[in-house]
Amino acid sequence: MNEQSTWDMIVQYQSEIWQSIGETFVMVGVSILAAVVLGLPLGTLLYLCRKGQKYEYRTLFTVLDLLVNIIRSFPFLLLVVFMIPFTRMVVGTSLGTMAATVPLSVVAIAYYARLVEQSLLEVPKGVTEAADSMGASLLQLIFKFLYVEARSGLIRGLTTSTISFISFSTVMGIVGGGGVGDFAIRYGYQRFETGLMMFTIVIMLILVQGIQFTGSTVARWSDKR
Repeated sequence: MNEQSTWDMIVQYQSEIWQSIGETFVMVGVSILAAVVLGLPLGTLLYLCRKGQKYEYRTLFTVLDLLVNIIRSFPFLLLVVFMIPFTRMVVGTSLGTMAATVPLSVVAIAYYARLVEQSLLEVPKGVTEAADSMGASLLQLIFKFLYVEARSGLIRGLTTSTISFISFSTVMGIVGGGGVGDFAIRYGYQRFETGLMMFTIVIMLILVQGIQFTGSTVARWSDKR
């Protein structure tokens, strides 16, 4: 009887379920884009400017390092509330899925930047020395040596980040961002529909496992060492 009841609920709310999945994909997709477009160069800059590197610039490194640490250590829910004025300035509103992408993107940039820095630090010193001996320019050093050598770690870092973004997206109902997590709370938890809530949790688990498997597979394939 419970199984039939749960299935009936799923059928009844199928349009809302698909909408919540779409909202999650929008939030996570924009966050991934921000992580790659801005987080990757930020992490690279942190690596290049840190002490002991050829392009050492301590002042810039200290400022960027502090900024990344502050954003990453800020409780996410409080960050969402704190950024409401900035979010309203960027997208014209503080409510809705697009508004939710703003704090998510900020966290994504800082989170992935740190993972990029760590991946580049694992590149053997001999790689940069070889680049110097060949007279490589800064862009050649980055794209033809560092990224090539660290590509497996960069992919794993992006996979880990994506899973974290999915987790962060589940609390975006506070600004009307929607998503699967918000659906589970509003239609499952608050209405005491445990079966419906469990169904949405299963959706999240499948999504996370799929991303983890894909990311790990691509990372292994790209690791030529």
